[in-house]
Order: sequence, then structure tokens, then C-alpha cells
Amino acid sequence: MENREIEQGFRRDRAITDGAAGLITRVEELAYELKIEEVMTRDVKMVTPTTMMEEVLDLFREARISGAPVVAEGELVGIISIEDLIRALRDLGRGELKATVDRYMSTKIVTIRSFDPIVEALKLFAQTRFGRLVVVNEAGQLVGIITKGDVTRGLLGALQYDYQAEEVRRYRASHLFEDIISDRTSLILRYQIRPRDFTHGGTASSHIKRALLRLGANPQIARRCGIAIYEAEMNLIIHATNGGEVRIEIEPYQILMETVDTGPGIADTELAMKPGFSTAPPEIRELGFGAGMGLKNIQRCVNELVLESKLGQGTRLQMKINLQPEETFSEGGQT
Repeated sequence: MENREIEQGFRRDRAITDGAAGLITRVEELAYELKIEEVMTRDVKMVTPTTMMEEVLDLFREARISGAPVVAEGELVGIISIEDLIRALRDLGRGELKATVDRYMSTKIVTIRSFDPIVEALKLFAQTRFGRLVVVNEAGQLVGIITKGDVTRGLLGALQYDYQAEEVRRYRASHLFEDIISDRTSLILRYQIRPRDFTHGGTASSHIKRALLRLGANPQIARRCGIAIYEAEMNLIIHATNGGEVRIEIEPYQILMETVDTGPGIADTELAMKPGFSTAPPEIRELGFGAGMGLKNIQRCVNELVLESKLGQGTRLQMKINLQPEETFSEGGQT
């Protein structure tokens, strides 16, 4: 399993067709589900600015690591990596590693929060090309470090999870549409999203995807919905002044998704659909969000997307996924 394969999945900008829905793999789905704290390394080996580079060499060799945070008086001031060590070896020679860490460490620190989904780490890995990210909690305190290797191990562990209990719940729920007779049966789910509530970002999409699977949805359909709702949910958290609502209407042959907010609105909806365009403020970008790929990621997961917005009044995002006969909510429609 290659991390670049996962990262490339978020750069595809073409719409998902029913035939190409398999491109959204279980691995990509898990990247939206798993939190950083579930896969990060908690036992962080740290050094100080005055640590000798020869000590760093011994630490890396003994702990089998390739990087470490640099901390001074409890404050994170930099990071030292295997690349920095190689640079020191080239400058000084192995027998003369008497320089201190502050001479070679990088003071450009990219952090990620422990409660973010690992998809955000993958985005940062792709954007920065760093091999490791420092993990902080809500208070900005160092709580771990995450590497691409941590992500891979976490994904492999999740793939080995025992789904037996989940299968029982899924079987019970999958008969809902079969047992109810009406001219038009719909199940409506609503979730209130609070502004800047990054701690709970992705919760609604996770609940929705789980509900779809238990109802007997095709796993690929559930994955497409999960990714689309995650991106829409994060847009509410980032941009909506007062938060907003996520609404899902599930029918046997289609899934209608909608987010509504009374935020500042979007001046140019066509421009907003272009990859890389974002109105996220600097403080949000510093957190690793607002890269301008949310709407494109949604577009590649749904059959129809309508974005309506008025300045000063708010935004409505409508999404639709059509279900083929073999994808309908029934025991026979599961694959």
C-alpha cells in the first residue's frame, strides 16, 4: 500500500460515474474516518537546541526514527530530521559531530491536531513534502508525531478490524425499505454543524456513511456519500458564521444531500468551483484547512451538484447520487 496512491485519490478532478465508483477504495474511505490520535506515535523522542548532533545520530539509530521535535523550556521551537543529520555529516564528518541541534534544525514547523482525520495529514504531506508532522492537542501542546509510516500502519490495522458485530446491525437495518410499503418511502437525517468546531469535524459524515451501510447501501455508494458530506461539513465549519445544517434524504433509488447556512455567502459560485480557490482566512489555512479542493472533491463523488449563494444571506449546496437497480436499498442490492 503506497501513501502516494492515497494522496493521488484526492487530486482526481473528474466526476465519479457509476462505472468508476470503485476508484473510491476502502483505504480512501478510512482516511476520512480515522483520527490522527488513532495512528500517531505518542512516545515522542525529543531533543533540545543544545543537544549535540552526535547524540541525535545515536538517538535516531537506537530509537529507529527519522526525526524528532526540538523543545526548549517546554516550547516547541523546531524539528530535526534525518536529512538535517545527513547535512551535518557532510559538513562535519562522522567523527566531528560536535555542532548543536540549533545549527541544523528546521524552525518551519508544520503541526496537525490530534482530532483531525488522517486525510488532513495526507493533504499536508502532499503540500509540504515533509516526512513527519508534529501533532498537538486543542491547547496547542505537543502530544505526538505522525509519519507516512504511521498512516500506513494505521490503515492496515483498520482494514483488519473485525466487522462481525457491525454486520449484524447492518442486516437488521437493511430490511427497513423492504418492510415498509408506501408510494414513496424516504428516510431523512439532519445534523447541526457548529462554526469552527474542528474537534467534531467529520462526525456527521461518519454517522451518515454508517447509516447507509446498515441500510444495505452498496459500499461504494456509502463511500461517495461519506466523502461528499465530509467536505461539505468542513465547509460549514470553516466558512459559515453561524454554522449550518446537513440534511440527507435517503430513498430506494436516490440519495439527496444538502447543506444550508446563513453565513457570508459566496460572491462568485463559478470561481468557487475552481480547484485551489478558497476564501478561508489565514488563521484557517495555518491549521491546514481551506486548500480550495472541497467542492472539487464533492463534484467527483456525486452525479449532480448545485451551488447557490447570495452575499450576506448564505449558501445552499445540493448534491444527488442516483442509484442503479443493483445499488438500491435492499438485501438483493448489496454488493
